[in-house]
Amino acid sequence: MSEEILINVTPRETRVAQLADGVLQELHIERTRRRGLVGNIYKGRVSRVLPGMQAAFIDVGLERTAFLHAADIAKVAYGEHDYEGGEPADIRGLLHEGKEILVQVLKDPLGTKGARLTTHISIPSRYLVYLPGGKGVGLSTRIEEAAERARLRELLQVFADGGGGGYIVRTAGEGAAPEALRADMLFLNKLWENIRAQADGASAGTLVHGDLPLAVRILRDLFGSEMEHVRVDSAEACERMRAFTQMFIPQMTARIEHYTGSRPIFELYGIEDEIQKALERKVQLKSGGHLIIDQTEAMTTIDVNTGAYVGHRNLEETILKTNLEAAQPIARQLRLRNLGGIIIIDFIDMTDAEHRQLVSQALQQGLARDHAKTQVTELSALGLVEMTRKRTRESLEHILCMPCPTCNGRGSLKTPETVCYDIFREILREARQYEVRELRVLASQEVVEMLLDEESTSLAELEAQVGKAIRLQAEALYGQEQFDVVPM
Repeated sequence: MSEEILINVTPRETRVAQLADGVLQELHIERTRRRGLVGNIYKGRVSRVLPGMQAAFIDVGLERTAFLHAADIAKVAYGEHDYEGGEPADIRGLLHEGKEILVQVLKDPLGTKGARLTTHISIPSRYLVYLPGGKGVGLSTRIEEAAERARLRELLQVFADGGGGGYIVRTAGEGAAPEALRADMLFLNKLWENIRAQADGASAGTLVHGDLPLAVRILRDLFGSEMEHVRVDSAEACERMRAFTQMFIPQMTARIEHYTGSRPIFELYGIEDEIQKALERKVQLKSGGHLIIDQTEAMTTIDVNTGAYVGHRNLEETILKTNLEAAQPIARQLRLRNLGGIIIIDFIDMTDAEHRQLVSQALQQGLARDHAKTQVTELSALGLVEMTRKRTRESLEHILCMPCPTCNGRGSLKTPETVCYDIFREILREARQYEVRELRVLASQEVVEMLLDEESTSLAELEAQVGKAIRLQAEALYGQEQFDVVPM
């Protein structure tokens, strides 16, 4: 499978599209005003300790205080509290209000929640992750070959002999030359010494170390041997990326291209259309079936429907074909929309256990290339799959959209008929409460038209009942549910 990365850079926003065989798989967006915080290291101050939750709120200079759980407190920072391998120590023995502490962001602020923190600092480079408070050598589970795992472990143990901290070999480290691994290790050690020096002189609420900008970070995290091209429409970003690859992955430098075409790069490759589709509830399948994706506060639900597809042989075959076809698009949509947390997939009911197994396997295959950690249950007899996907940043919808100001995110509105009856009840209440000659109704054009047409008889009867004149006034700025009954 051939992969490529397209990068669109504007003064206030950077967008990165990852394609596989020409199809958009992932989209990353970073805005100057709302840069992602994951990986940033702060000097924080404990603002409140919560014994009941075994956690603390930490002021790191952000809009909302961040959250630190006792399990995310490294024993290296508090040598007298050695709880590794056992139950975490009581939070009151680890922290107190006003204490200054070096922390790293695990999760960006999501909705009303502040950032999630840890004191288990980790610093990534191209091939390695350095753990200043750790020890030993770990390897990515995606490096599967036993001989390669043994080679990497032996190299790292030799290089790290006598040094402090621990190391994890990233997936990109598979096949890396010894000198490249050694260079990474020296770079990480030097960077950590610089971070420590800055932290010692920093005041609480200060950013000590920020992660790389998105355009460079994506090279570190996603650029592998299958990546054929990286095309970027900014000369400045292109030079910065080439400088990074020359230092860490020189064999990849030639694959970074500066796109100079007159047509916008995302428009040329159809990415803008794909982004728009990724914000819609309905995802069309090639056969005529479709998915319905609903994202709520508690979970995301995905419903599979046959739609216009009627099959050729029998109902069971039609259902199986639709479910199998849906498995890959579901996995892609999870990555593209960056949906996390609890996800419920409602496949069409299948009576054959073998068919359910085939669909489960197809879904697992689709999720195999997902960089986010997933846990998936077996497909139940009801056709439901329960799964979780690690959430580390906002979903695409939350980044690009806001709740509808008319329906306040409900996704539905009262019908004009319902609003008419609400108006009738309000007229009765106002007529009993005030001694007036006239009641004026201000409402949307759709509601006023219904009152003058279908509900005109009811309005005339109401006018006779209350003994007061009722005047209607259409307001262009009123939403369908909005109205006012004004005594005159």
